[in-house]
Amino acid sequence: MRTKMIAGGLALLATLGNQAVLAAQPDKAALERGRYLVIIGGCNDCHTAGYAQAAGNIPESEILTGSPVGFSGPWGTTYPANLRLPVQTMSEKEWLTYARAERRPPMPWFNLAKMQEKDLKAIYHYIRSLGAKGEKAPDYVPPGEAVNTPYIDFVPKNLPQQARKD
Repeated sequence: MRTKMIAGGLALLATLGNQAVLAAQPDKAALERGRYLVIIGGCNDCHTAGYAQAAGNIPESEILTGSPVGFSGPWGTTYPANLRLPVQTMSEKEWLTYARAERRPPMPWFNLAKMQEKDLKAIYHYIRSLGAKGEKAPDYVPPGEAVNTPYIDFVPKNLPQQARKD
């Protein structure tokens, strides 16, 4: 009798667990919202290799896989991350922390930090729906170190001189 009760309890827990997983799945509208936000937010401009040059005509299967082209400036050289790899291993809560964390330029982390939670969650579920693909982007290169990849020079030129406060 005790074995049947334990087995029945385990079956009930498994059923409830499966229902909880199904309930947590985003609906089609949330995925479409995530897709829309990724597009209008300009995420692909950096995080999808060749996106701007192709005027956005990149297959969805290739988007958000990062880029080997860095952005070089006074901060060093940074590379747009392959978002599809880490998001697959993150919980929704971890994503919210990750998305709002301060980043090196030119990533506009300050915009994500102000984004509504429901929109960040939609982006998270959309990225997860794409699945893991591609390789990790090259590592950050500190200022003054050699950069062995293509990069965009983000150093302003001919700026007006700032008034000195003496």
